[in-house]
Amino acid sequence: MTVSHTLEADADVLRRQDPELAGILLGELERQSTTLQLIAAENFTSPAVLAALGSPLANKYAEGYPGARHHGGCEIVDVAERIAVERAKALFGAEHANVQSHSGSSAVLAAYAALLRPGDTVLALGLPYGGHLTHGSPANFSGRWFDFIGHGVDAETGLIDYDQVRTLARTHRPKAIVCGSIAYPRHIDYALFREVADEVGAYLIADAAHPIGLVAGGAAPSPVPYADVVCATTHKVLRGPRGGMILCGHELAERVDRAVFPFTQGGAQMHTIAAKAVAFGEAATPAFTVYAHQVVANARTLAAGLAAEGLVVTTGGTDTHLITADPVPLGVDGRTARGRLAAAGMVMDCCALPHGDARGLRLGTAAVTTQGMGEEEMGHIAALCAGVLRGAVESQQAREEVRELAGRFPPYPG
Repeated sequence: MTVSHTLEADADVLRRQDPELAGILLGELERQSTTLQLIAAENFTSPAVLAALGSPLANKYAEGYPGARHHGGCEIVDVAERIAVERAKALFGAEHANVQSHSGSSAVLAAYAALLRPGDTVLALGLPYGGHLTHGSPANFSGRWFDFIGHGVDAETGLIDYDQVRTLARTHRPKAIVCGSIAYPRHIDYALFREVADEVGAYLIADAAHPIGLVAGGAAPSPVPYADVVCATTHKVLRGPRGGMILCGHELAERVDRAVFPFTQGGAQMHTIAAKAVAFGEAATPAFTVYAHQVVANARTLAAGLAAEGLVVTTGGTDTHLITADPVPLGVDGRTARGRLAAAGMVMDCCALPHGDARGLRLGTAAVTTQGMGEEEMGHIAALCAGVLRGAVESQQAREEVRELAGRFPPYPG
């Protein structure tokens, strides 16, 4: 039975119990199968990951850690979590892994709880330059509980201004330095961040939510040898279930574990942890290495295609799976561009652009690469995006082209 047939069978079961929700399930499957998912933070999990997520492990309450739970009957789920932990450690070369975080933000919260106290100073990439909400947004716990100092990027190149990072660190003597971004398309120099952190006696926290899947596939440098704590998600390029994880050394293991449970979370989601274990196993295969490198090749081709069509691509290109671009040269702002492209079946995000109030487009190639698309298709997508934004291609015509392309590369064949 194919995955599509399995999903339809699940919908049939749900239809008998709750037809309203069954229609939503099938509607979302239709949406994902007929449009292009170009959101940099999204991907398609494997059938095995989906199977684990929908397994009886969802029924088990398991507060605590393997061998030290607050509930009985955890003998089997303990094995699942131990497998996930060992696979994560082996995949990333880490001494310790905590796989219980419910999200990337939960992982960052736990890292701060393990290393910081309210009022401590933290240095991180400023939100206008691609910093995450957990990197000091006043609307987030991070901005309310800690004194964040934001560094920026070079005005000409759009690259991280490492001289400014060093100067701000020396001036403010932060308790921790966070390196990571949701919209920075280039590799981060973790060794230099480690050097600066050591110089001022700060912890180094790497928020690797976006590049961690590329790290697993050998297509991006690893922060693990340099950071005291690495926070990450298990979805995005890593292609696992929505969730988080934390990697660290032996000396911080107990502090990290206690920060996750009992300080910031309750019961572990054992079905999700099992799905993480499946994803870690898949990411350790040669096929995933090929996939990760193809993700980057596709992103570079797509970035070059968009630039050739007249969009201004931030930093002049990408080293990773994500691209940020300004569509204003085509006569449209970022929010309007996102709406037009969505109407044409190309789904992506907006993001802040460096040195200005304008918002641009943020898109990625993880999902379309999972579908089997290559560099030829990236060229087609770039041309189609530009045609829609210029008004040279009608929305309905573009929608039909997108539907045909997605139909040739279904996320779940069958």
